[in-house]
Amino acid sequence: MPFITPDFAPALAEMTLLGALCVVLIADLFVSDERRVITFWISIAALAVTLIAILAAQPLSREITFSGSFVNDSLSTVLKFAAALCLGVVFIYSRDYLMRNGLRKGEFYLLSLFGLLGIFVMISANSMLTIYLGMEMLSLSLYSLVAFDRDSSSCAEAAMKYFVLGAIASGAFLYGVSLIYGVTGTIQFDVLTTRVAEAGSDDVALWFGLAFVLVGIAFKFGAVPFHMWLPDVYQGARTPVTIYLGSLTKLASFALATRILVEGLPALYEQWHQMLLVMAVLSLIFGNIVAIAQTNIKRMLAYSTIFHVGFILLGFFAGNAEGYQASLFYTLTYTFTALGAFGTVALLSRAGFEAENLEDFRGLNARSPWFAAMMACFMLSLAGIPPWVGFWAKLHVIAAVLDAGRFAGDTAVIFFSVAVIMVLFSVVGAFYYLRVLKYMYFDEAVDRHTLEAPADMRVALSLNGLAVIGVGLAPGGLFALCAQVIG
Repeated sequence: MPFITPDFAPALAEMTLLGALCVVLIADLFVSDERRVITFWISIAALAVTLIAILAAQPLSREITFSGSFVNDSLSTVLKFAAALCLGVVFIYSRDYLMRNGLRKGEFYLLSLFGLLGIFVMISANSMLTIYLGMEMLSLSLYSLVAFDRDSSSCAEAAMKYFVLGAIASGAFLYGVSLIYGVTGTIQFDVLTTRVAEAGSDDVALWFGLAFVLVGIAFKFGAVPFHMWLPDVYQGARTPVTIYLGSLTKLASFALATRILVEGLPALYEQWHQMLLVMAVLSLIFGNIVAIAQTNIKRMLAYSTIFHVGFILLGFFAGNAEGYQASLFYTLTYTFTALGAFGTVALLSRAGFEAENLEDFRGLNARSPWFAAMMACFMLSLAGIPPWVGFWAKLHVIAAVLDAGRFAGDTAVIFFSVAVIMVLFSVVGAFYYLRVLKYMYFDEAVDRHTLEAPADMRVALSLNGLAVIGVGLAPGGLFALCAQVIG
């Protein structure tokens, strides 16, 4: 059989990022710890070149290459651009923190870029094998990043817990893939759709395969009952790593769910939408209730992440184009809102002091009215209060669920009940977000230290906060983009 040379053009972004990553790796070898800022700027330049490559590779129509295992489409362009942009902001938020805490190591930038490459592979995967390779590239980077501070026992403990549970989830995912392959004889999503329809949705082996694959997807999202790692890892990891975990990984998880469930297994919708329903509702309830009891802001935001994951999954549960569009809109807006919230935690931290407790936000308005206002924007958006963008994100998902219920026949009451639960627990969630505002605006400051941060971090955090309110005031453009790429 003759070898057919694949079309490399659709993978321009991945190849550019890999080349830039190699440049960063080699350059960092010749940089001393005192001049590690050079690695930071080279990494930023690498991301800038990657962003240009993403736009240059933007397809006019769906492109499939590498023997059907790689896809380049509008969805991949949007998600890759958002991920690369997000990582650039993570680097800006992290640079000063790393320098102040004696963590001037190039490994942070290298592992982060390598994880981004894994995210890119997941986003453009058109087969189970490709998506698994992307998952493992991202996972191995994250395990190392969580244990990045070798002198911290909490980082080591969090990394070990993450590694063990992640290995179990990866094994479950692979087992599910093997069952699906055993029934259909393929792992490519476009072929898989046809083969599953031919095999029929009553095949028990397919059900088991689907269940195990969903374990891997739910673990990456951090959905109940596969959430056990998330609060401990968020708290145990250093703040820059938590920023990475709390933002970029949600884009990868959305791509994972979309490629497998929507593009690969739509014929099994009746099966996987019921499983998603259970996980999503449990995530809404459990994440919100436990978040109320937290005094550590990292853990509070971790449990609130579980709550937000419930909303994202319920967009998939709706099973219509409106639901998938709403989930994409929710994922993008949540990613950048959480990015700003964790960035503020990094802003308040200083050498030898982690601003992890809610009490560390006492009197922030007296210390810095502007950044207190930015943190208020992030909290109000996460709470879903208008006109911040989080309100529109929640509204679109609720509307998609109700719209799906109109055509659900006898099960319409389930969709209506789910929408009611979403509204009720959004109200519950507002409590712990507004509590942060209470600390900032109505309590006397305990920490009197002046906020010290470089200009680039202050500008980035300010733009992040203004974007949350700006998109909230005019959400139509971003939602139209989501509708266009989902189709």
